[in-house]
Amino acid sequence: MLKNQISNSEQRKISQSTLIFVTNPNQPMHYTIQSETLLVTVNQRGMELSSLKSKITGQEYLWQGDPQFWTGQAPILFPIIGALKDGKTSYEGKTYILPKHGFVRNSDQAKLIKQLSDTLVFRLDSTPETLEVYPFAFALEVSFRVSGNSLEISHEVYNLDRKPLYYSLGGHPAFNCPLLAGESLEEYRIEFPQVEHDSTWMITPEGLIGEKGEMILDSSNEIHLHAQIFDQDALIFKALKSREVSLTHCDRGPIVKMDFDDFDYLGIWAKPGAPFVCLEPWLGIADASDHSGQLNEKEGIRRIEPGESERKKYSIRVY
Repeated sequence: MLKNQISNSEQRKISQSTLIFVTNPNQPMHYTIQSETLLVTVNQRGMELSSLKSKITGQEYLWQGDPQFWTGQAPILFPIIGALKDGKTSYEGKTYILPKHGFVRNSDQAKLIKQLSDTLVFRLDSTPETLEVYPFAFALEVSFRVSGNSLEISHEVYNLDRKPLYYSLGGHPAFNCPLLAGESLEEYRIEFPQVEHDSTWMITPEGLIGEKGEMILDSSNEIHLHAQIFDQDALIFKALKSREVSLTHCDRGPIVKMDFDDFDYLGIWAKPGAPFVCLEPWLGIADASDHSGQLNEKEGIRRIEPGESERKKYSIRVY
């Protein structure tokens, strides 16, 4: 975002909002579950997936957060996705300042509420601090369940308020790519089960959704990866027919397959030159450059009535 769009006091609030949910960032707790073939580890901080490893081969499929490129691994995006116009949003006449992708990924306040050999369930509740930046009492429960070669990640948002709750939600898992030593990015592609006809959307320097971009999928079901593909930031798709996407090696076949039937949008991203690719299922999207600034008018925003909840999940299968 442009610094001259926000006052100095608001800039300080943005900086503080990325920190107030972290009380002990140097001592995260990690929990592990497993199937007969997969070993999965989750970081309590941010309820973030931190390892997805084959017990048969020892292969690690998840990016391990090298700070040279990006320290994230699979952050949960809530209650917004991407950036807000001018870094702020309004609801019922009051302005709120939220960091990019929301506050869950920076929070160490989640509690482990269930642990089985193949299942973990975490819960994050609203606090007086979250209410300062997001005007709803809520609970977010995130469950991880492993079975065979698959991991299901489920999110349930509870409206604990007396008014309708508005939210967006997204996944951001990064997968090692190239997967094996000696391979190149050009040996990989993104595949969809259906033939698609969809353009990507441009991202402005402020991180907002701009004009419709290049026709990436022109009666095709694959995107060939190359070194410059993410030079203009993420590929963002709004109109895919497919609810499944694969990261595929051109000779060996699928490496990772994601089912995202509950999600409306898909982002594909990597830091240019970094050896990973993110497959990002989204409910909602960053503000458009001409957005009104009203939270309840955001594209793709979800609404939950008081006392109700909504559950959304996606799954990852490794090969």
